Amino acid sequence: MYNSKFSIKRAFLIGSAIFVGFSSNAGNEDRVGSAGASHMLVNPWARSGATGDAGISSVNGLEASFINIAGIAFTDKTQIKFNHTNWMGSAGIGFNSAGISQRVSESGVIAISIQSMNFGDVMVTTVNNPEGSIGFFSPRANVFNIGYARTFSESISGGINFKVISENISDLKANGIGIDAGIRYVTGEQDQMKFGITLKNVGPVMKFKGDGLANQATYVSTGNIVTLEQRSATYELPSLLGIGASYDFIFNEMNKLNLAFGYTANSFQSDQFRLGLDYGMTQEKLAFNLRAGYVYEKGLLDVENRSNALIGPTAGFSVDALVGESKTALGIEYCARFAGIFGVIHTFGATISLK
Repeated sequence: MYNSKFSIKRAFLIGSAIFVGFSSNAGNEDRVGSAGASHMLVNPWARSGATGDAGISSVNGLEASFINIAGIAFTDKTQIKFNHTNWMGSAGIGFNSAGISQRVSESGVIAISIQSMNFGDVMVTTVNNPEGSIGFFSPRANVFNIGYARTFSESISGGINFKVISENISDLKANGIGIDAGIRYVTGEQDQMKFGITLKNVGPVMKFKGDGLANQATYVSTGNIVTLEQRSATYELPSLLGIGASYDFIFNEMNKLNLAFGYTANSFQSDQFRLGLDYGMTQEKLAFNLRAGYVYEKGLLDVENRSNALIGPTAGFSVDALVGESKTALGIEYCARFAGIFGVIHTFGATISLK
């Protein structure tokens, strides 16, 4: 017979052990900025981003593939999302994301998504052509995700996410792989209490390769031309551990408020505390959510010296029209993240949820 109490205790003992071991290397100020692929830390989705990424234990559906992969197990049937972000305000960087989560069995869900950061066209310059006029190139940073999650009992769900990372400029590129894993525990008479643990961006080091590291040299004695290729230094992925809890204040069948707390132990930047609020109101054919969040990190108020732009307040909303007898949700969403001197980061998106 399945012993759920034993499994719960074992899951959280394992999670606690991971946290103790991980936190010894987390939040080390001497390591800030030494990791690469930092775009993996940017939430591409508007709904969860509006609560400051605090929903480690409560975010459901495709957006959980970034927050805590275990949450995709709560996809009803099919969910499709498209989001766009003007990364760093007026910097001219576009951040696009799209994906689908699909229930494949009574307890299992698979999710596929891609995030692409486009830095626009950059003029090519060389030693001989410092003014350019010889063309343009478009730097890009992409992450492709494929994840699977399932419910193991009425209370416990877990999942794993595999990701392929690519970064490139005109003559250099780097490729890597990473893994996320997470568990989630739900309890209460109306499943109103939730707890979650996730470990993200774990994988081997990456390094750049390409013609940009090659130089030609001529031997004076023979006149022979050779190509010398320099070796690029490796860099690590920005791994982190997230722990969260949430509680649903259920006022009635049409009104609910989710209060979420999160703690992120980062390997290559200061640790963060997160608070999120998500108020939902449902009518016969319309669902409206209003969201707000706050991310605290050491040095938050020291605007000139803080090392992270994605801290401070967040806000957003979503509106879903419920269509048909099955109440298929056709929704739009918006998120604003206040990034200090970089201005306001806006994320717009659309979601289709089939039941």
